Amino acid sequence: MFSRKVNGQIELQLVQHEHCRELFKLMDANRKHLHPWHPWIDQIRTNTDLERFITRWLQQLSSNRGFHAGIWHEGILCGVINHLNVDWVNRSTVLSYWLDESHQGRGIMTAACRVFIAHAFDTLKLHRVTIECASDNTRSRRIPERLGFALEGIVRGAEWLHDHFADHAIYGLLNRDREESKCITVLPLATPATQSCNLVPFGILN
Repeated sequence: MFSRKVNGQIELQLVQHEHCRELFKLMDANRKHLHPWHPWIDQIRTNTDLERFITRWLQQLSSNRGFHAGIWHEGILCGVINHLNVDWVNRSTVLSYWLDESHQGRGIMTAACRVFIAHAFDTLKLHRVTIECASDNTRSRRIPERLGFALEGIVRGAEWLHDHFADHAIYGLLNRDREESKCITVLPLATPATQSCNLVPFGILN
């Protein structure tokens, strides 16, 4: 089971059914905050809805295609970071994330992404990590910019957001980029017993 200590205040853990009530309460409190950029929030109206989502997230993990991790700050669940999909053929993944409005501005998501990305490169042995953000979502775009990602382009009309098509900013980071950047570092953030996320690295997938 994936679990990582980011620092003395922040911890990442695999989202499981036992977290459903706590996570739904957080989502419901942030519904207005999440709605402009995360249309999936409209599909989660009850605990039962979220239970179904968590079931799909765990199926994604069992299919070796990534996982969803909760972000805890000082013991309080405050957000989620996840793989949209792990592409083992091309050894790449796309990340997504969201954070409770009251926890923003503290560097929590940047720190969580730094550890999640290091795990993708060092444990999963991936070659590339991509982050896509709506081009107008400036707060979300600051995360890859802080972490040394390259802005690779703007995809026009990439996503239908409620009443319009939104452009996406595409950011990419290659494993070899870390040799040129100090933004993503490898730290001993967990004991060996807690480092597994049950995904199989590409080299032993087949």
